[in-house]
Amino acid sequence: MTDVVIAGIGQTEVGEHWDISLRDLAFAAIQDAVKDSGGLKPQSLFVGNMLAPNLSNQAHLAVLIADFAGLQGIEAVTLEAAGASGGAALRQGYLAVASGMVDVALVVGVEKFTDRVGASVDAALATTTDSDFEAIQGTTPAAQAALLMKRYMHEHQVPADGFAGFALTAHANGVANKAAMFRKAIKHETYAKAEMVSEPLNMFDMAPNADGAAALVLTRRDLLPLNWSNPLVKISGSASASDTLALHDRKDMLYFDTAQITGGKAMKQVGLTLDEINLFEYHDTFSIYAALQLEAVGFAIRGKGWKLAAHGEIGLKGRIPCATMGGMKARGFAGGAAGVYQAVDAVIQLRGQAEANQIPNAKTALIQSLGGPASTAVSHILQRLD
Repeated sequence: MTDVVIAGIGQTEVGEHWDISLRDLAFAAIQDAVKDSGGLKPQSLFVGNMLAPNLSNQAHLAVLIADFAGLQGIEAVTLEAAGASGGAALRQGYLAVASGMVDVALVVGVEKFTDRVGASVDAALATTTDSDFEAIQGTTPAAQAALLMKRYMHEHQVPADGFAGFALTAHANGVANKAAMFRKAIKHETYAKAEMVSEPLNMFDMAPNADGAAALVLTRRDLLPLNWSNPLVKISGSASASDTLALHDRKDMLYFDTAQITGGKAMKQVGLTLDEINLFEYHDTFSIYAALQLEAVGFAIRGKGWKLAAHGEIGLKGRIPCATMGGMKARGFAGGAAGVYQAVDAVIQLRGQAEANQIPNAKTALIQSLGGPASTAVSHILQRLD
């Protein structure tokens, strides 16, 4: 199969963009990505979005963005898979280019939380749960995560501050990321004193909802101009899987099957072992999700994922660096854009452009997006081509 490469990346700063519209956020990221690609012209647009119909009163989003970006006439499709929407859009873009049906694909993730405030945002987020059996009872994603975290802590005797390492790592790495919402490191004492959101989940155990957009230009390696200047990053593996939507339907709520399945499939496609992965961009909307992903993928045995963070093994100089540009916790959780931001972060690392956050000799990255508590998981392997 011809190498599918990420030829261009673009992103907006994540935060509260009250005066910037959904389409303007997307267009800003698109402009940067197309410029970074040397002006490649997309034939297809795949947009990852989670809540625009609920928060922004806007469906048919991909067509809106194509129109606004001056790309009328191209294929334009919106992908929705809750928090994995950006990862799902990346996978569809990859498959389109790899198949040979599309020469250049544009992948965009975008979300605008500040189009609503207060309870309406929580109500919108609750639509990603099972409406008939979870949301109707008042369950929110944060409540789900809190229940999982409480059960995990009980089963594995995790101390009250056992998950602090995830927040400390993310905020330390976010300091040097100009696109991050929070660029200040925190201390262990700060975590320990943080206000509870839904016990035992405190405010540092969950990523803040925020506005943002990120974009990628994908093409085949043989279509790049001969004078190409950026280091090449290839999408080597891609996989997606689904589980039950409702947590109570699972045989084991504390094991993310889809994370294991997609991580394993993506690595198998490349013939990789865990030791060959230089960085892991996990889906840290909640600390418990990060721990469960580390266990499901195989970086930690069951019940010990939290210890990797507690012992500094996920830091920039650790055994498996994670959230290397701040993750969702420090950058902010931009809904359907989250998975595309993960890819942007990985490309920056693999190009050797991460500056103070650079992982030495980074050649292979695993990125994994989750929809809800791993009801959907999408994994990609990105590799630097020398």
